[in-house]
Amino acid sequence: MKQLDNEKSLVEAWDKLNELRESINVYLEFLEMGEDVEDELAQEYIKFQKALDNLELRNMLKGTDDHRDAVVNFNPGAGGTESQDWAEMLYRMYTRWAERSGFKVSVIDYQDGEVAGMKSATIEVQGNNAYGFLKAESGVHRLVRVSPFDSNARRHTSFCSVFVSPLVDDTIELNLNDSDIELQRFHSSGAGGQNVNKVETGVRLVWTGTLSDGTEQRVVAECQQERSQLQNREKALVLLKSRIYELEKEIQEAEKARLEGTKGKNEWGSQIRSYVFDDQRVKDHRTNHETSNVAAVMDGDLDDFIKAYLLLISVDEQA
Repeated sequence: MKQLDNEKSLVEAWDKLNELRESINVYLEFLEMGEDVEDELAQEYIKFQKALDNLELRNMLKGTDDHRDAVVNFNPGAGGTESQDWAEMLYRMYTRWAERSGFKVSVIDYQDGEVAGMKSATIEVQGNNAYGFLKAESGVHRLVRVSPFDSNARRHTSFCSVFVSPLVDDTIELNLNDSDIELQRFHSSGAGGQNVNKVETGVRLVWTGTLSDGTEQRVVAECQQERSQLQNREKALVLLKSRIYELEKEIQEAEKARLEGTKGKNEWGSQIRSYVFDDQRVKDHRTNHETSNVAAVMDGDLDDFIKAYLLLISVDEQA
């Protein structure tokens, strides 16, 4: 049904674009007849260009999992309060982007920082092509700023890893041995307004096993969203499978890149973007796309960065 809805929405978008094209042609005819319709023509052209850009962007999302919902995990790097505060800022940035893009956001796990920010968080972003867009954001994000937590007002560099995976469903086969999964229970907690139930139902699943390339991996998934421990366990298992599935996808993509002689795998943990507050600059190191409007980016204006990345991988795939 999701695939059908995706195809249907693409056709509807094309029909809307075609209507705008016909409208522009009509205004051009009026203009040739001497009618004063230049303002109306300009407005229709702007609408057409925007609709065309959006359709071109969606047309890039042809990956097997692009249509799926996304799971986004935030983990601050070393640096204590400063990094935890940076993780909270990224959490807000992606939440704002998702809401502005018409996606539904659910908080699955949220662990408060000791002084400010958060120790870790996991959100689920639901909507058509959520993973297709957010896959561009997986990696390490670097912040450079004068720390508000430093009494000497010194410049600090902080890191936070953002790991994005497609939410697995019944169409994905991924069999895990129960003996490889450790179940841990904990008290649910969270900041006010984070939609987290403060009851003793939190579940943590820890998988220790071997991936297809022979490497041993430890994957952790937590959930404290639901009121019952059983529901949290089921949700945590879905998250666990989603993360393992993404790791297996990265292995396959790295092998494909090696065989084709193209650039290497985009390692989870590699620095993808820098946010320099003092210089008013945000730069993506993969695409070299850059902007000076830091405030807009931190408020969720990420479409240009996402589009630049999708254009880059689209060119690589064609090459």
